[in-house]
Amino acid sequence: MHENALGTKVLDAAFSVHKALGPGLLESAYERCMAYELLQTGLNVQTQVGLPLVYKGVQLDCGYRLDLWIERKVIVEVKAVEALTDIHVAQVLTYLKLTNVHLAYLINFNVKLLRDGIRRLVL
Repeated sequence: MHENALGTKVLDAAFSVHKALGPGLLESAYERCMAYELLQTGLNVQTQVGLPLVYKGVQLDCGYRLDLWIERKVIVEVKAVEALTDIHVAQVLTYLKLTNVHLAYLINFNVKLLRDGIRRLVL
């Protein structure tokens, strides 16, 4: 499945979760519900995927974790914060570079209207 089609499924799942739960919960709750929604569509969804950093030829475990990795083609970083900041964007861009993936979604569920909490990032 193409990344854009996967992205549509990601957004559908996010809107479904936000409609059911609203803002105010922990990131982990939204992450699990998103994974559930995406798994129900038959997609391969990995959660909390450890992501090593290769530095000068040495693989280092630096504690990077992808919240959701869908079909190994789309990354979703789940947040439940007052506002998304440049550091959140930088975090996701780093994940894209380290995985050679081209599409990611940064989704902040702690908003009244979910469309205000979604950032689509392309590398």
